[in-house]
Amino acid sequence: MSEKEIWVFVEQDSGEVEETSLGVLSKARELADSKGFKVAALLLGKDVGGLAEEVGAYGAHKVLVAEHSLLERYLADPYFQVVSALIEERKPDTVLFSATRNGRDLAGRLAVRFKTGLMAHVISLDYSEDGRLVGGVPGFGGNIVAIVKHTKGMPQLATVAPGVFEPRKEWSGAEVEVVEPRIDESKVRMRVVERSVGKVLDISKSKKVVIAGMGTGGNLEPAKQLAEVIGADIGVTRPLADMGVAPRDLQVGSTGVVLKGDLVIVLGASGAPHFVSGIRDVGTVISINKDPEAPILEYSDYFAVGDLFEIVPRLVEKLRRGG
Repeated sequence: MSEKEIWVFVEQDSGEVEETSLGVLSKARELADSKGFKVAALLLGKDVGGLAEEVGAYGAHKVLVAEHSLLERYLADPYFQVVSALIEERKPDTVLFSATRNGRDLAGRLAVRFKTGLMAHVISLDYSEDGRLVGGVPGFGGNIVAIVKHTKGMPQLATVAPGVFEPRKEWSGAEVEVVEPRIDESKVRMRVVERSVGKVLDISKSKKVVIAGMGTGGNLEPAKQLAEVIGADIGVTRPLADMGVAPRDLQVGSTGVVLKGDLVIVLGASGAPHFVSGIRDVGTVISINKDPEAPILEYSDYFAVGDLFEIVPRLVEKLRRGG
């Protein structure tokens, strides 16, 4: 009987690997080593074979490389065709994805194709004694974390919240296998005819972040000024992202980005569970809040009580003077 395999979809765009995928790959290797499984990385693209050795160093025993002009950038139809054919042929036990836009799209399509369960946006992963995938899934806006067990269908599928698992470049000697992509071009219903790329900041990698909460009323100016003077990036809580004040890429919490940097300064956020799960691993947390009993107090190393619209400008002025 062949060894069970955990597959990880390693997302890339024009030859640039999505780092959150590598974090999932490292976690997969950790799980595989504890269970005696093997790990395979799925690397689809155009002229991406040169990335295989680098990808393997993050935990893969094997890197499956599929190259085709239609795989240069993510398109649902060709990616789905290639991955579903490989799953049908090789029958992995588990397939994991980073919960990026593309990862979520592909995982959902595969779940329907194979009539199997899909854990979405998990923040923890393990296996039960009977070999079923177990994940921690935020629920009710992130106010709880439900422990979910995969019970039906194969392969077992999960998408992982970006930034939860740290990429670890600790392995070597991954086997590289080039596979022939099975693509029926007559069923590819979309083509990229024009592409405009805007720069999106990945704050999961930021060392310092100033986070604006609902106490700002959606006014990001104080946060921006403070961030500029201390060399930090900007983040927001979920309600501000819901309001459209900032893009989802800057949303911090269990349903957004998990931070692991040196410092966060939280302006006007009460400290709901779904938010604080995104700052638990930060070195130092400083909070400013009008409410002396706000839940964020419990998660702060330093806590200032007062009006952020009064405190922040004075703090910025003092920092600019070098005080």
